[in-house]
Amino acid sequence: MEASKPLIEKNRPGPQCLTPLRMVRGVLCLAILLSTAFMTLIYGGFITAVVLRFFSIHYSRRGTSFIFGSWLALWPFMFEKINRTKVIFSGDSVPAGERVLLIANHRTEVDWMYLWNLGLRKGRQGYIKYILKSSLMKLPIFGWAFHLLEFVFVERKWDVDQTHLHQMLSTFKDPQDPLWLALFPEGTDYNEQKCLRSQNYADENGLPILKHVLLPKTKGYCACLEELSGSLDAVYDVTIGYKYHCPSLLDNAFGVEPSEVHIHLKDQLLSDFYLQGNFPNEGTEGSLSISKCLANLTGVIAFTVPTRPYSHGSLDVAGYFASVTFFSIRQVPILSHLKLMIRAKEQKECSLVVGVLDDPRQNHSSCPSNIVTAPISLPFPSLQHAY
Repeated sequence: MEASKPLIEKNRPGPQCLTPLRMVRGVLCLAILLSTAFMTLIYGGFITAVVLRFFSIHYSRRGTSFIFGSWLALWPFMFEKINRTKVIFSGDSVPAGERVLLIANHRTEVDWMYLWNLGLRKGRQGYIKYILKSSLMKLPIFGWAFHLLEFVFVERKWDVDQTHLHQMLSTFKDPQDPLWLALFPEGTDYNEQKCLRSQNYADENGLPILKHVLLPKTKGYCACLEELSGSLDAVYDVTIGYKYHCPSLLDNAFGVEPSEVHIHLKDQLLSDFYLQGNFPNEGTEGSLSISKCLANLTGVIAFTVPTRPYSHGSLDVAGYFASVTFFSIRQVPILSHLKLMIRAKEQKECSLVVGVLDDPRQNHSSCPSNIVTAPISLPFPSLQHAY
């Protein structure tokens, strides 16, 4: 038991009020975010994530990350510059070029959004892929964008998720593709009731009793390492702490909470944060540039101003996105598919030669020397997951 009341508890102010100014400002920000999200999805996402993907997954991912990364940068701008939320980083500094696995605690429903604040500082906000619960896929517009950004959706039932998780992770192995894969091992956001159940389970099974986090689920983490260990540069332990009050999504949108968000990249106990009110060695990342944020906002709005905002074509594209998201369909690159078909044909032709290889009267020069003279079984049913 702690000897004294934590410093952060002693100095805790009351929740901030939702003033008319915050209400108007929040509604305006949400209107801009929603309208630009739809037009970015329709006009930009279809070209980069659908059309371009037929020719190259690598360039499709780069284009999609650029288009959606510009839109995602609006959220840190709103958090830090409009709502005046302090986002303070400490611990290790993540090199921009690393392919990493981020393991974070889950205090509230908006934890994952604050990883965009870190990603924006490294130019990687468009390359963050989250492992999220499947119910979020049902959200209009946002669920479609999550699908195009290749977020990994899980039912949080290992028997159901195991095959799908491994298949999705296997598509992230290309070292040429930047990757920040974010995982919340607790599996759900924190509250007192969940914490009590977690502590009871830990006590019954001889596990550590945790106060500020829930017992982590390890199978998803192990699956990530199993599939990506050869293509990851590092694994970072991310600890997120909110000073005074944990925010909800609407708190964020209207600028009510939080006043400060502390993000520590390394092993650090939340108990230390609540005792001291901060993590050690803070200030590892600089503040956002207001000029760059405004330039990005101007660019996003200029790109998404449509000539016919509710045209028939836009509704057709929206219907397409809703369908492919619901059925979890991903396009197969045509060129890769053709190469596999040509290779399969060559293998089939050469396999026919195998039966007469022992006949010295036969001329075998027609079989290329670089082709293995044995039939190869190609995984065409899982082609969309392998390439």
